[in-house]
Amino acid sequence: MKKKMNTLRALLRADAPLIAVSFSDTDNDRNAREAKEAGIDIAELRIDGFSRTDEDHVFAQVRAFVSVPLLATIRSAAEGGAWAGTEEERLALFRAVAPHVHAVDVELSSREILAEVIAAAHEHDTLALVSFHDFDRTPGTAELEAVVADAKAAGADLVKVSTMARSPEDLKRLAALLLTAGGDIPLTVIAMGAEGSASRVFFPGLGSRITYSFFGESFAPGQLDFAETTRLLRAFSPAYDRRRTARG
Repeated sequence: MKKKMNTLRALLRADAPLIAVSFSDTDNDRNAREAKEAGIDIAELRIDGFSRTDEDHVFAQVRAFVSVPLLATIRSAAEGGAWAGTEEERLALFRAVAPHVHAVDVELSSREILAEVIAAAHEHDTLALVSFHDFDRTPGTAELEAVVADAKAAGADLVKVSTMARSPEDLKRLAALLLTAGGDIPLTVIAMGAEGSASRVFFPGLGSRITYSFFGESFAPGQLDFAETTRLLRAFSPAYDRRRTARG
């Protein structure tokens, strides 16, 4: 099993925002068929929440989504994930899956394995998405800018910043980050919670490259399901609507 050319890299170079849908390991043969029929841009496999994380089982889930660009996430418990193993085991799993997916997501805070995960990704022409999550608050501007700078310095191909929004001021701070801190690296910026739901539709218009959605069960507070996300993006993002229309 080997991935073909990195189609996700080409998608990220285009103007239109992308929708990622997150999946566990429940009935993924059916999920993969529905994902392809629905026209999702990225399938995020939340490996940290799989019922088993041995390589045979993980690779079976990867194979199910062979026709869709794949993002492999093994989220640490410290940043809201369900990973219960050691960092050594998580690194070994990242190394095993990196040749077979289009991107991996590793947290900036995972300093023990960060450099090795990025190196494993780049060895196989796999994108390294370096992420930062704060489920309690939205940090100040200087801290947010430092996160982006640190992720870039670590070798990220794409930086994701996801924080809990408690007020309109939090949304404004994250929007400003999109407008000022991106520049030479793609950014995905998300405000979580009810106050932040609008970010999942309107931040793509400011340059946020990926918005996350779900089929059936949400993986994060404030997410909109795939049908609603698609409907709203088509209404407010002409570039996204043109791409969906072209795909038929």
